[in-house]
Amino acid sequence: MKSWRLHEVGDIRLEDVSMPEIQDHEVLVEVKAAGICGSDIPRIYKNGAHKMPLIPGHEFSGRVVEVGKCADHTWKGKKVGVFPLIPCRDCKPCQEGSYEMCHHYDYLGSRRDGGFAEYVAVPEWNLVEIPENVSFEEAAMLEPMAVAVHAMRRIQINPEDTVVVLGLGTIGQLLTMFLLERGISNLIVVGNKEFQKRTAFRLGVKESHYLDSTKASVRELVMQHSDGYGGNAIFECVGKNETIAEAVELAAPAGEVCLVGNPGSDICLPQDIYWNLLRHQLRVTGTWNSSYQRNSGDDWSYVLRLLEQGRIRPAQLITHRFGMEDLEQGFHTMRDKTEDYIKIMMTRCGE
Repeated sequence: MKSWRLHEVGDIRLEDVSMPEIQDHEVLVEVKAAGICGSDIPRIYKNGAHKMPLIPGHEFSGRVVEVGKCADHTWKGKKVGVFPLIPCRDCKPCQEGSYEMCHHYDYLGSRRDGGFAEYVAVPEWNLVEIPENVSFEEAAMLEPMAVAVHAMRRIQINPEDTVVVLGLGTIGQLLTMFLLERGISNLIVVGNKEFQKRTAFRLGVKESHYLDSTKASVRELVMQHSDGYGGNAIFECVGKNETIAEAVELAAPAGEVCLVGNPGSDICLPQDIYWNLLRHQLRVTGTWNSSYQRNSGDDWSYVLRLLEQGRIRPAQLITHRFGMEDLEQGFHTMRDKTEDYIKIMMTRCGE
């Protein structure tokens, strides 16, 4: 089969490799769509993967074409999304069902071969059946959507609250989409690019509630829309010192701050910002990955219900589509930032 295989940092090649050999409790998924995650770019061009050679790609969907002898054979032919984290099931978080916090996890696309290929071996437990009215591209966005939902559900939010999203990368845009769907009317979003502004308006953000941080004061706008108290919930989706400090500064007394963005460096808070955290008795929470227990209460089920009911339209955030042979253009676009993008997708759908 064809795959994009990472041999060492910066050396990723489209090449023919052997088909995956599935184990007893695994299935073989024919990949129909796969998204490039922001984390794939440093994995390919800066830090490398946990082991190489490796086929990256953890945001993907497809159809089951082969089933291991101990797996449920009714999976064959089904349309599926894939939860990419493979838990150890032995550590304390796993025993409590918090698989996203597993201490000894495996991971499709970073620790074992993933979705930038024609076929992937996937444990049966990690399969999510996709309704026929949900496209393969939408199903390939389940993982980042579940990450956004996981962040949103970390904080108790009321419809009348002032909510702020700092940073409009893919997760920030998806978080905005889910907050709007939830009925948060006083939602303030902060970006720094013209195309982010256009996308936010397309999602339904009010013009009066969008701010370009390069042109105006975020604090002034937040205070204007909160009677001078600040935001009840602040989502930091950048991962930089400046925006984390800003999130703490913008929070209302007894407000909540959810740290979503992956840090690009050490994080240090100025003393006056730290005092703000203490004196306003803020609650600060971190978030990573998403909850997946294969039941109706997890983040993946939450997203899937909204997709099936047509209440969210994530495909509007897909800005680039490439066939497998041309996928390197997508890697370069994200690495070099030569074009505006939100979600770049490898598509092999054909149906």
